Amino acid sequence: MIEVTSPIEKQLKALNDELKCVQDYPMDKLLSIIQEVGFECDFCGRCCTREFNDHVFLLTADSIRIKDLSADSLEPAPYYELCDQYGHFYVSGYALKIKEDGSCTFLNGNRCSIYEQRPLICSLFPYMLHREPDEDGNVDWRQIGGIGLHGCYHTEISDDESKEIALQIKSYETGFLMQVIEFFKKTEDHFTRNGLKHVQSVYDREMRKFNKGEEITVFVLFNGDFIEHKVKK
Repeated sequence: MIEVTSPIEKQLKALNDELKCVQDYPMDKLLSIIQEVGFECDFCGRCCTREFNDHVFLLTADSIRIKDLSADSLEPAPYYELCDQYGHFYVSGYALKIKEDGSCTFLNGNRCSIYEQRPLICSLFPYMLHREPDEDGNVDWRQIGGIGLHGCYHTEISDDESKEIALQIKSYETGFLMQVIEFFKKTEDHFTRNGLKHVQSVYDREMRKFNKGEEITVFVLFNGDFIEHKVKK
């Protein structure tokens, strides 16, 4: 018998495999990366712009905190994961809004106006890691964040500070993957209960409309529930 696997089941397997990779990623290697990079902020503000960072994806805890600070500073994260047969999109979380000039809604004169309460991913910059192939097709963890384009590098970082950064990286990457895993599980349940299914052709059609300026419906998983939003480009 041929085993039939849904797109959501395939995503869940891939995400759980990646979660295990994150949890098993050797701390000594991570510490070495942190100390080699040695990033120090020079307050240029460029990392807080779309030119260098496409969007700031928020963990649920960050979304809750930001929502309390400024409810209109959140928007559905781009790159929606799923679309049902009725043209409704689904995404695993929120992102910070971007101003018309491409800068973060909280950037004020090259300074973060919520610096002490900024999202975890912002406090970790540029020590975010993701898996991608290199020029030879070898998949491994790669450093991201526009290294060498802004900020100062090769600053000496103490062992204690490196360990703290490493633990936060593991915390963020684990939290991110668990949030996306929860999203696919919740969506699978929602689809089953409501007779819905992901349809790629509908996704592509609605995205074409969206890119032409038409309004779309996006459901964001927030604190265990799907929140409906109307979105225009």
